[in-house]
Amino acid sequence: MTENQPTLETLLEQAATEPAHRPAFFRQLLQATVWVPGRRYGDNAGEIELDHWERDNDRDVIPFFTSVRALAQAAGDGQQWVMLPARELFEMTAGETLFLNAKLPTGKEFTPGEIHHLLGHGGDALSQQVVMEGDSQLLLSALEQPPAVLVESLSVLFASLNTVKRAWLCTVKGPGDETPNLMIALEVAGEHEEVIQATGSVATDVLPGDEPVDVCLVSAGEPGVSHFVQAHLTPFYERRWGSFLRDYKTGRIL
Repeated sequence: MTENQPTLETLLEQAATEPAHRPAFFRQLLQATVWVPGRRYGDNAGEIELDHWERDNDRDVIPFFTSVRALAQAAGDGQQWVMLPARELFEMTAGETLFLNAKLPTGKEFTPGEIHHLLGHGGDALSQQVVMEGDSQLLLSALEQPPAVLVESLSVLFASLNTVKRAWLCTVKGPGDETPNLMIALEVAGEHEEVIQATGSVATDVLPGDEPVDVCLVSAGEPGVSHFVQAHLTPFYERRWGSFLRDYKTGRIL
């Protein structure tokens, strides 16, 4: 790392609040050494056992950390650990879910699909992912050029509603779909039925043709569509609550 290059912890903080920093964060992560709760054993300590921690949703994750200081902050000074290159950690734990800086105010969950993409694309941010929603397998893809007229009209609509916090655009393709549909993902506080109906109505009015448009709700900490849009896409709309409240953030999960 050069003298003026941001640290991995700095990039993680930046990426948690600004999607534009995420490509640099992913690239630097793959070049970094990380600290993982666990221990070495066997002949010449050649074997490694990594700890699993349980999240609030009863799912196990393998935690890892940007520094020994961050690890001690989360697990205490008595926690055993091993140092590994992040790329090697990802390769040896294929199929597992990992969590960077678990239990700390700012962290990042890595699903098996994300890890596979990062390893295969040299740290490029994930722009496409297959996710499970119920029993359905969906292919989600980022939009390179969202329809400007739709973005403008929906932004005006959401600004008039107090319940829409953020909104994203992407495409979704189900098992029986020949072509992907446009999808509008919404993070809503409180009642959502009116918001969904109004969003669908505006989209139908301003878009040419009669192609279907999907509207879905996303929630923080949920897997599938919620995780993909919040971790890898830039919202086209975000309600601003004032500088004081924007700065008062805890538990930021990228």
